[in-house]
Amino acid sequence: MDLSAIVADIAAEMADAPDRGTPADYIPALAGVDPAHFGMAIVEADGNCHLAGDADRAFSIQSISKVFALTLALGAVGDQLWRRVGREPSGTAFNSIVQLETEHGIPRNPFINAGAIVVADVLLGSHEPREAIGEMLRFVRALAGEEDIRIDAAVAHDEMETGHRNQALAHYMRAFGNLHHPVERVLGVYFHFCALAMSCRQLALAGRYLMARGVNPGPGRSVVSPQRARRINALMMSCGHYDGSGEFAFRVGLPGKSGVGGGILAIVPGRASIAVWSPGLNARGNSQLGTLALERLVQRTGWSVFDPQAG
Repeated sequence: MDLSAIVADIAAEMADAPDRGTPADYIPALAGVDPAHFGMAIVEADGNCHLAGDADRAFSIQSISKVFALTLALGAVGDQLWRRVGREPSGTAFNSIVQLETEHGIPRNPFINAGAIVVADVLLGSHEPREAIGEMLRFVRALAGEEDIRIDAAVAHDEMETGHRNQALAHYMRAFGNLHHPVERVLGVYFHFCALAMSCRQLALAGRYLMARGVNPGPGRSVVSPQRARRINALMMSCGHYDGSGEFAFRVGLPGKSGVGGGILAIVPGRASIAVWSPGLNARGNSQLGTLALERLVQRTGWSVFDPQAG
């Protein structure tokens, strides 16, 4: 199987795709990103890397950062986290407040905004926000083996200026006692996590531990236990695309996490870590072409976890 040729063919198809979706227009720094961009990176278990398009162009990973934040939070407090965050699909939009009242301020899962805000509260701990943000930055740099990964200050500023729904979610959970720190401090951490800027290549490198039973294949260091890696992948499969998670599982069949910056991190357990980016979103806030590209990839490789030849 010639993965480099497959990736190049998919990138060429995406370049000609007529329906590219619409970039997130409620965050000014993202609204002006050209929807013509498309990048794709696959890092195999043996370290081989296959790139196409804008695979080395940094973009705002947004909610994909929730995967790394969850990993850090589980390392900090273990399964105690699940007392404050659920593990079920939400069935509602990523920034919905509807379920919080009936479920007493406990978010459905760590990948919707409310759940990720609780995770940020956990990671804040006894630290200053700057320290918690620095810990995240060091973590993703270590995972990717890249020191030039940064936080886009302009995106973080725009998030703080326009994140009124996230403020509402945070205040609501604070009222239920599920946030332990002042709302503005927690949201400062959360918004800076979302403003991480990475390329597809860097993102695929950072996700390797999830395809390698919790071990980062580069330095050979354990990041999480095999069981925890499996459970993070399970949450990505069931909750990683918000109320479009079922559709993504149906079409692609891989654990994946999307972000409104147009990126998707997808994992082929035991085989590969994949990142795609195209800033145009579909109606559910997931990358239009990124989803299509991953669908084409599993069709040509048989990598869906539901394919008997996978693994």
